[in-house]
Amino acid sequence: MSRRTANGQKPPAAPSKTRCAIYTRKSSDEGLQQDFNSLDAQREAAEAYIASQKAEGWVCLPDRYDDGGFTGGNMERPGLQRLLADIDAGKVDCVVCYKIDRVSRSLMDFAKLMETFETHDVSLVSVTQAFNTTSSMGRLTLNILLSLAQFEREIIGERIRDKIAASRQRGKWTGGTPILGYDVDRSGGGPRLVINPDEASRVCQIFELYLELGSLLPVVAELERRDWRNKAWKTRDGRTRGGLPFDKCRLYNVLTNVLYVGKVQHKGDVYAGEHEPIVPDDLFARVQQQLQRNGRNGTVEHRNRHGALLRGLLYCKACGRAMSHTFTSRGNRRYRYYTCTTVTKRGRQACATDSLPAVEIENAVVDQIRCIGRDPALLGDTLEEARKQVDSAVARLNGERRTLERGMTRLQADIRRAAADRDASTRMLDLNNQVGAAERRVTEINARLAELEAERVDASDVTAAFADFENVWTALSPREQARILQLLVRRVDFDAADGTIAIAFHVAGIKGLAEGAPAGAEEAA
Repeated sequence: MSRRTANGQKPPAAPSKTRCAIYTRKSSDEGLQQDFNSLDAQREAAEAYIASQKAEGWVCLPDRYDDGGFTGGNMERPGLQRLLADIDAGKVDCVVCYKIDRVSRSLMDFAKLMETFETHDVSLVSVTQAFNTTSSMGRLTLNILLSLAQFEREIIGERIRDKIAASRQRGKWTGGTPILGYDVDRSGGGPRLVINPDEASRVCQIFELYLELGSLLPVVAELERRDWRNKAWKTRDGRTRGGLPFDKCRLYNVLTNVLYVGKVQHKGDVYAGEHEPIVPDDLFARVQQQLQRNGRNGTVEHRNRHGALLRGLLYCKACGRAMSHTFTSRGNRRYRYYTCTTVTKRGRQACATDSLPAVEIENAVVDQIRCIGRDPALLGDTLEEARKQVDSAVARLNGERRTLERGMTRLQADIRRAAADRDASTRMLDLNNQVGAAERRVTEINARLAELEAERVDASDVTAAFADFENVWTALSPREQARILQLLVRRVDFDAADGTIAIAFHVAGIKGLAEGAPAGAEEAA
């Protein structure tokens, strides 16, 4: 039987129960040893406020959430963490504090706390401030504080971006994913790239492989055969990242990374870096030219569907850009041309070189090659150019060997320091492995240098290569002719000012032609 008042009406329903947790904090631990300290004063004021709301069903939880001697600039506080855990467990309906700054002095942290409170339908009340998220005015104040927090985050982001830009302009590596060929040295404070000799040697070989094989996929296949992978490293929490097999994308990223020539890049601008380069400038430039000729996903041979003998070989001397093969059709007839890519991209006013009829320029190049065998002066020029190429390769390998030797010197110093530490056995093993790999690469370089010396062409090689070129050329199919030009010729420069042609040859191509190129050309094709 329900109770009724004297006038016969039901009594008002009891207010719902609101469980209130009191949070207190003091930045320093001074005075906390007293019988009645600041934390006690804050809690007493909060208990009195909760008691004044008894009619609304507010009750004070007995658990204490005190942080004595902890700053409000972060959330690494045991009392606050226990409070958040109880909120997650559904034990708290309202958090009461003496002032808002007791909960947090960071607007960003405060925004995170309020997000947690709203997720669990927990309100926040300040005893001494007109702030109560249970009211519309309290929520308005909260929104203002959140706007200020967003403003603070944006200002911090701008400062970080400005700092990164300034650091890059000074040539500093500002962090990110480690790359093959370098280790990250943090001993001096900020991160700094130092050469890893074993990996640096592999990077140089990857660049040379691309020039040798001419496109990305054959290099990927060769790297897979060698079981070479990209950079492997450990995160600060000990997890291993990287160490993945190369694919076209990862290989392309290596071949186009300016860090390897001692530079840093920021928003399209390139600056001189403070780290030591791995790849010589001329090797890097030749790889970029080859990538530009082939495009990112193709090769000259695969895309040469129209019998262009000079595809990827012909350059405009006026602007230094490649001349691309194109054609026009009139009725059933097709007319082929070579056009400077500067004209293609920027208009005819950008370069003085006109389009060249493909058949005429191709015949002119072949005729000039024919003439080499009959002109002693041309034979001498070709021999000199071939010797320069070998000298350049020797200089590049010697530079790589010096880099490896400097790296091994650094590794030996690290080994001596690690030897004094009894707990550095794993580090010692890793260092010794790096030294062993660097020594093996030095041995390979020495062997390659010996091969280059053996491959040096002399006058007899050049004479033999071009003496019977006419008979060799006529015996080849059009596809084989295009292939043998790719093997023999490195570059053709056309000078529109005087109509002259300059041909640069591959040393290996001359040697192969001298030893009997037709069979080799058929196999390669």
